Amino acid sequence: MRILFVCLGNICRSPTAEGVLRRHLQHAGLADRVEVASAGTGDWHVGQGPDERTCRAALARGYDLSRQRAQQVTPAHFADYDLVLAMDSSNLRDLQALRPGTAKGELDLFLRRYGARVDDVPDPYHGGADGFEQVLDLIEDACQALLVEIKGRL
Repeated sequence: MRILFVCLGNICRSPTAEGVLRRHLQHAGLADRVEVASAGTGDWHVGQGPDERTCRAALARGYDLSRQRAQQVTPAHFADYDLVLAMDSSNLRDLQALRPGTAKGELDLFLRRYGARVDDVPDPYHGGADGFEQVLDLIEDACQALLVEIKGRL
């Protein structure tokens, strides 16, 4: 199974989701059966690591994002991934426009699909440290629900 998380620049929300799900998969003994990646709809940060505030907040909870590098989502991603999860409604619209008609992968809003109290993961980029903590709270909860679905699919 292959899962792709997508946000705007691939330096805050989607790399956080990638790191959180990777650790959950490792603890569940499923890391060798599920591939996880992240990408951005924009190209501003391609090749860069996640935002340092994202890394700091994630590391405080035991998630190491330091090896990740930003990439831009392409139409090919829809053929390569079974599940493409957008971090917010704006990115979902961009992905719907980019998605080829022959795409096999499912496309959805991450939080809406996994039972969160809101649909969109807020973008913490222009805010303070609290925003990065809020993003982690939302993503950790949704990843627990995603893990249940993964176990059911495997």
